[in-house]
Amino acid sequence: MTDSALVVGGTRFIGRHVVDDLRENGYDVSIFNRGNHDNPFADADDVTHVEGDRTDDTDLRAAKLAVEPDVVVDCVAYKPGDVEAAVDVFADVDGYVYISSGSAYGAEEIPKREGETALCECTPEQATDDSGATYGPRKAEGDRVVAAAAADGVNATSVRPCIVYGPHDYTERLDYWIDRVLNHDRVVVPGDGQNLWHRAYVEDVAAALRIVAERGEPGEAYNVGDRTLLTLEDTVDRIADVADTDCEVVHASDRELSAAGLAADDFVLYRDYPHVLDTDKLAALGWDSTPLDDAMRRTVDEHRASDRDGSEHDPGRDAEERVLGVLDTV
Repeated sequence: MTDSALVVGGTRFIGRHVVDDLRENGYDVSIFNRGNHDNPFADADDVTHVEGDRTDDTDLRAAKLAVEPDVVVDCVAYKPGDVEAAVDVFADVDGYVYISSGSAYGAEEIPKREGETALCECTPEQATDDSGATYGPRKAEGDRVVAAAAADGVNATSVRPCIVYGPHDYTERLDYWIDRVLNHDRVVVPGDGQNLWHRAYVEDVAAALRIVAERGEPGEAYNVGDRTLLTLEDTVDRIADVADTDCEVVHASDRELSAAGLAADDFVLYRDYPHVLDTDKLAALGWDSTPLDDAMRRTVDEHRASDRDGSEHDPGRDAEERVLGVLDTV
């Protein structure tokens, strides 16, 4: 008998890759969401859509009864209360997996390890907040809900991705850098280009979620990220390589950036202190990451076919040109 999977979310970025991965691995897949976004599986006979609001417990229970899932992947649990409802509704499934985040870690360590690196604290006020400032605390509290549920016998686990990139990334964080490489001969990179912000290719995140659902230990959390890390400069170079284009990386110090009214953290994916996750625990379950050239090539190819340009993160090309002008006079 074929196992069934319910993906809470399932149409935008990580969720749509989760659906594809589950289909490729023999699951009968259903997605549960409000239908507010285009459904890439609308014409797929093997994907069922159950409409409802995941914040409505009645809708969540109705979805569970309709699908009778063996596995549940929860892509849109943004508050601890969402996780509390889910581990109650799906208490008897073979595997419930909550997508947490590397942002759940509250201590700056290299690398950040499950069960060792402290998580963010979360106040009652933060638990119900919607702002970006409370994202890490809310995800950390969701992890604690999962651990408590597992202690009560629920087969619940967490997966903590770092920055996720790949095809259909609506955040457009990496799209900004791809756009710069494809359209400019010189790309301004803040600092010395050696900053590290661990990233995870989306197809690998999807595979991790399935593997943890199948083989993970209840109550445990598993980091996921590329097994090989790239600095920001390496990232720009790798994009240029797979795009078969030439691009000069131009380093800009704080002084040179400030001359154009910019700061290093105006550039998306810049992080002063390294953010690195240990992924050995996940690898021990049989998971591995996609070779970086393959991951980046698929990402660049899909970017070219899309209308995304990362403009939301653009510090301003005019300002960057002023930085280049300053550097050219040095």
